[in-house]
Amino acid sequence: MAAALLNSPLSISTQNPKKTLGIPLQDFPLLNPRLSRFDRRKLLSSPSSSSSLILSKRNGVLDRLQSVSGGHVSPIPVESKNYEFSDGDAEVELRLDISKLDIMSPSDIFVDMDGTSLLVRVKASGTLITLMETNCLFEKIKPSETIWYIDEDQLVVNLKKCDRDLKWPDVMESWESLTNGILQLLKGTSIYIVGDSTEINEKVGSELATGIGYIPFSTSDLLERYAQQSIESYEADSVAEAEGAILQSLSSHARSIVATLGGEHGAARRHDKWRYLHAGFTVWLSISEAADEASAKEEARRHVQDGRLAYSNADIVMKLGGWEPDQSRVVAQACLSALKQLTLSDKQLTGKKSLYIRLGCRGDWPDIKPPGWDPSSGIDTEP
Repeated sequence: MAAALLNSPLSISTQNPKKTLGIPLQDFPLLNPRLSRFDRRKLLSSPSSSSSLILSKRNGVLDRLQSVSGGHVSPIPVESKNYEFSDGDAEVELRLDISKLDIMSPSDIFVDMDGTSLLVRVKASGTLITLMETNCLFEKIKPSETIWYIDEDQLVVNLKKCDRDLKWPDVMESWESLTNGILQLLKGTSIYIVGDSTEINEKVGSELATGIGYIPFSTSDLLERYAQQSIESYEADSVAEAEGAILQSLSSHARSIVATLGGEHGAARRHDKWRYLHAGFTVWLSISEAADEASAKEEARRHVQDGRLAYSNADIVMKLGGWEPDQSRVVAQACLSALKQLTLSDKQLTGKKSLYIRLGCRGDWPDIKPPGWDPSSGIDTEP
């Protein structure tokens, strides 16, 4: 197992004994976002053909398994949109320009859809032309209640939303629509990125923070700024303890993206360090060696059911078919899509996270106990 290899004596240099690292919380004024400056530069990336699998886990329920692949990333850039879009509460409206098309009759218009996809085609001058095609609408619709009509030089398609409370920034799910639309669902709840690769955690965390306007934190950077040297020179246990102290301080921060430390030094790799990680939505980024999506999906399911890896405590498990730094945008978009699905499946979840923080992150997630409950004894001490 990977954990056994990381703990092997071969990975420890006997000529450079490890030191301990202890960090009192009061020594971290830099955790105040008003006192810190952060690099908000956008990480440029290109679409990848590799796929990412997502397992959303809530209270042990494992049937909410979704996949996000490169095919679900909208191929239409913002500047090339050939349609008008508006959100009208219970429905969304799509307007397509047909003024330059020689459409003889309404029978030359074909609108096909299901709950998450839409295909609009017209027959003009004997040629079938696709005006709109997406297999990833921003959210589910009611196909049987969809109507379309011609308004002068425009084809108007009205899509009835399944969730009328959700505001659609665009008709399609894309990086732009997700970064604009996810804030109404997150409601300020922070996001924690965990996994064995510090680099991946930080790259994806920075991309997410830039996209949605959250404040980015890197526990690795914070630790090294405090210690004034590489954390690799310290004992893994003391680093995990120190990172745990940082997570405790960050747990009360809203609208933050926290990229955690990967590898054997990371607190997220230890079950007893998840008390403060539950203050936000946690996403586990995991490199998979599976040959296909079905195998990767089964791998994710097995990890959650097994529960031996502390990362399996995460709200979302994402399996990556590989990693290159320029994939950070693709992975970040998949994270937002998964967070959208998760928060829509349980609209009380953000409120529950908020209550967990107000009660002091006592370690009783997800079964939050009433005020006065003693987590060490399991007894409610309040009269």
